[in-house]
Amino acid sequence: MKLFVATDVHGSAYWAERIVEKFRSLQADGIVLLGDVYNHGPRNPFPREYSPMKTAEIFNSVADRIVAVKGNCDSDVDAMISKFPFTESCIVPVCGKRCFLTHGHVYNKHELPNLAEGDALVYGHFHVNEHTVKDGVHCVNVSSVSLPKDCPAYCVIDDKGLAVYDFDDKTLFFVNLD
Repeated sequence: MKLFVATDVHGSAYWAERIVEKFRSLQADGIVLLGDVYNHGPRNPFPREYSPMKTAEIFNSVADRIVAVKGNCDSDVDAMISKFPFTESCIVPVCGKRCFLTHGHVYNKHELPNLAEGDALVYGHFHVNEHTVKDGVHCVNVSSVSLPKDCPAYCVIDDKGLAVYDFDDKTLFFVNLD
C-alpha cells in the first residue's frame, strides 16, 4: 500500500493539478486530502489559480482514489461538489502501528487522540513541515501546498513508514514506524 497525502489546497486549481500529477507519477494507491480542500478561509489570501470548482473538477477526475478529511474551512457544500467522501479522520495500519490522519485543528501535537507509543498522527492546518514526538507518538505536520509558511510538501505513507517531501522530491524527513 502506498498513500499520497496532501493538505490545505484552499481551492488552488494549480496545486490540485500538481497533486494529481505527483500522485500518478509515484504510482500511489490512493490520495488522502487532509482538509481545507476548496475554501481559502477569511484570513488567507487567494492562492495561486484560486478556483474551487476547477479544483473539484480536477480531484473528481480521480475521485475513486481519494478520501478527504474535513478541515476547519470545509463545509457540507464542499461534499456536494465532490465525488469522493469527506470524513472526520481516518486510521491506516503501517508497519503494525496506527497512522491517524486528520486536519489538525482538533488533534495535533498539543492535543493527541488516543494513540499508543510508536503510532503516528499526521495532520496539516498549521501550514508548516514538522516532525515531533510527544508521549511516544510521532506527530507529523505536513505543510499546506498552496499557502505554505515554509515550503509546499506532501507525505507518502507506505510499508516502510512515512516520509515528507517537497515538490522537487527532496526528502524533508522520514519516520520509521517499524
